[in-house]
Amino acid sequence: MARPLVKVCGMTRMEDVELCVDLGVDLIGFIFHPGSPRNADPDFVASVKTGKVSKVGVFVNQTADEVIETMDRCGLHAAQLHGGQNVDFCWKIGPDRVIRAFWPETYASPRALERDLEAYSEVCGHFLLDAGVRGQGGTGKSINIEILQHIEIQTPWFLAGGLGPDNVRYALTANPSGLDFNSGVERAPGIKDETKLREIFRILAEME
Repeated sequence: MARPLVKVCGMTRMEDVELCVDLGVDLIGFIFHPGSPRNADPDFVASVKTGKVSKVGVFVNQTADEVIETMDRCGLHAAQLHGGQNVDFCWKIGPDRVIRAFWPETYASPRALERDLEAYSEVCGHFLLDAGVRGQGGTGKSINIEILQHIEIQTPWFLAGGLGPDNVRYALTANPSGLDFNSGVERAPGIKDETKLREIFRILAEME
């Protein structure tokens, strides 16, 4: 079984960035949302050099022009959209640069979720399926994976929502293209836990 992509989000410290790069994380995420305890300083993000590791910006309420400006300024490879942005918004950012978040538990049925995913399939490089409701993240709540067993997802997708060493094996049963870690690998909001991150990679290596 090939290892899924690993993304660690909510970065606020250089030492956590360096640890993730050393461990072999594929993507690191920076949150650009003043309401988040993990809100990142654009100057800090611009200073981060990650080599082959992709830098992702998480956006909620910004306009498309503001997202593009921040991406250029900070050297971001992708924009993760958490504000329910429409198809036209995604086109403006560029389909290959969009990770669009969806919240399966807010849909009336698996088919309703599947219809939304189909509508966005041509304007997103990846989807992210998260727990909770729109605009929230890093809450520690886990997604109900059973919802995903009734739909077919053609676009590569990340599974998010309270993922950590204690539930990563269960998360893999959903067969996601990638795993998105945040609160489940922290000691405090924005402060990553080295022991938990190392354990994640130990578990993933064990399952390959």
